[in-house]
Amino acid sequence: MKMLIDFGPLALFAFAYWLGGIYVATAVLIVSLFAALGLDWLLSRRLNKMLLFAAIVATVLGSLTFAFHDTGFIKLKPTIVYGLMSLALLGSHFVGDRVLMERVAHSTMTLPGTVWRKLNFAWAMFFVFCAVLNFYVARHYDEATWVKFKLLAFTALPFVFALAQAPFLMRYFEDSPTDTPK
Repeated sequence: MKMLIDFGPLALFAFAYWLGGIYVATAVLIVSLFAALGLDWLLSRRLNKMLLFAAIVATVLGSLTFAFHDTGFIKLKPTIVYGLMSLALLGSHFVGDRVLMERVAHSTMTLPGTVWRKLNFAWAMFFVFCAVLNFYVARHYDEATWVKFKLLAFTALPFVFALAQAPFLMRYFEDSPTDTPK
């Protein structure tokens, strides 16, 4: 269900784009982000701040897209979201005793503090890369190419990046011994 909430708005954006163009897709994106936010809240009873942030950015940039009839605004959404995610990750190196990645994922894995800091920094740089890449594609390629790129690249790149970190992280996971009597 989490994947549906995370990737549903992107899939609906792409589907709406091919059915009705960028303006229809922008409206669908805004509505689907708030629907995903509501569904996530119903399931977890917590406000997903990242999803809320994405919905607000999409609403502001989508409104500017409609008001000025300029698709450049909605094309900036990934750049702004990735850029601010990077800033939040980088800023966490200077605020508090744990970096943001550790605060968010500490319940799923246990790593030394130095490894959390390296992982946090790596993801921050990854998001800088994604922000710059989106900006470049949005400015230098036509709208249809940007939509395809957004759909394919920003779905695959995080998985590829996470998989690339697996060899580095595997040394910190040890097999738990089984206590089965012989």
